Amino acid sequence: MVARKGILGTKLGMTQIFDDDARVVPVTVIQAGPCTVTQVRTAEKDGYIAVQLAYGSRRSMNKPEAGHLAKAGIESARVIAELRTDELFEVGATVSCDVFERGDVVDVTGQSKGKGFSGVMKRHNFHGMGDGHGVKKKNRHPGSIGAASTPGRTFRGMKMAGRMGGERVTIQNLLVVGVDTERALLLIRGAVPGSNGEVVFVRSAAKTQLTKGGA
Repeated sequence: MVARKGILGTKLGMTQIFDDDARVVPVTVIQAGPCTVTQVRTAEKDGYIAVQLAYGSRRSMNKPEAGHLAKAGIESARVIAELRTDELFEVGATVSCDVFERGDVVDVTGQSKGKGFSGVMKRHNFHGMGDGHGVKKKNRHPGSIGAASTPGRTFRGMKMAGRMGGERVTIQNLLVVGVDTERALLLIRGAVPGSNGEVVFVRSAAKTQLTKGGA
C-alpha cells in the first residue's frame, strides 16, 4: 500500500491558461474540498487500510448516516468516499486542496454525461452505409448481427444501439498544472468526466505514465 493522496470536489468547468512557454493549456477547474475524515479503516479491524472522506452538505440525512457523521463533528455530507492509503489520519481531520501540488499526476473519477438511447454510429463509432441508390433508409443502421440459423441467437456483448453515458468513469494520468489554496481550486490539464456541478474524486495516479511535472 502506498500513501495515495485524494480529495473530493466539484467540477466547475473548463478554461485555458498559459504555461511558462506561453503555450495555451486547456484545464478543468475543480473546487476541491474541504473534506472531513469520517472513519479510518485498519487492517486489524476491517482487513484493509483506508480513510473515509465526506464532502459537501445536503438538507436531510437519515438517522444512521447522521449518527455516523456526528462522530466526525459534521451534520451532513453530499458524498462519502473511501481512499485506500496508509497515510495516518484522525477522525474529524480536514483534507484540503493543498494535498496536491503543481506537477502531480492524478486520476479523476466522476459520473459521465448521460446521452440517452443512442444509435450504433454515436455509441460505437460505426461507419454507417453509403448514400447510393438502393440503400433505402439504412444509412445509420448496424447491419447484420449474426443471428442466422447458426448460431440462431445474438451473442452477449454485441455492439448495438442502447443507453449511452451516465456511468462511473475514471480518466487516468492527468497533470495538475495549478493549485489555488486561497480559493481551494485545482487546475487539471484536460477534460474530466461529468457535467459542471458534478462531484468528482481526485486521487494520486495508480499507474502513472508521466513523471512529476512532465509533459
